[in-house]
Amino acid sequence: MADLNPRLAIYPGTFDPVTKGHVSLIRRGLKIFDQIVFAVARSTPKKTLFTIDERVDMANEVFAEDEGIIVEPFDGLLIDYARRRGAGAILRGLRAVSDFEYEFQMALMNRKLDRDVQTAFLMTDFKWMYLSSTIVKEVASHGGNVKGLVPDIVVPKLYRKYATPPNLEG
Repeated sequence: MADLNPRLAIYPGTFDPVTKGHVSLIRRGLKIFDQIVFAVARSTPKKTLFTIDERVDMANEVFAEDEGIIVEPFDGLLIDYARRRGAGAILRGLRAVSDFEYEFQMALMNRKLDRDVQTAFLMTDFKWMYLSSTIVKEVASHGGNVKGLVPDIVVPKLYRKYATPPNLEG
């Protein structure tokens, strides 16, 4: 087995699309880790709005100026991917108690599969506690204003997907 770098973390997710909550969490994670891989899941039980290439491209645009953030797609078991990358940690965000049960189960399963890869949880910033990609897509699908909820480069891409003119008021 390759040596794992405890200063390298994987931040996995569907990121369909990346939100300001994701951006906040990964940048805060850089205060703990030297490098974080923003790992965009190729296979997911969720039906995605954006293709894997679109999600990776958006993330690359968002983090183009951030040293220490590497964006790449991944497939298969997260723990296998973490080992291949030599990551000593998996970074996960928690918005509410409802997230904890699922995340706790996943962390325990990953620990069972590889005791050397740790899971680190960060609480979401208070202002993003309600935010999810699902909520953003729902609002955008009806032409609601998502400006300020997602990085600026994501806003027009969302409205194009839905072919809905945005209501940028309120």
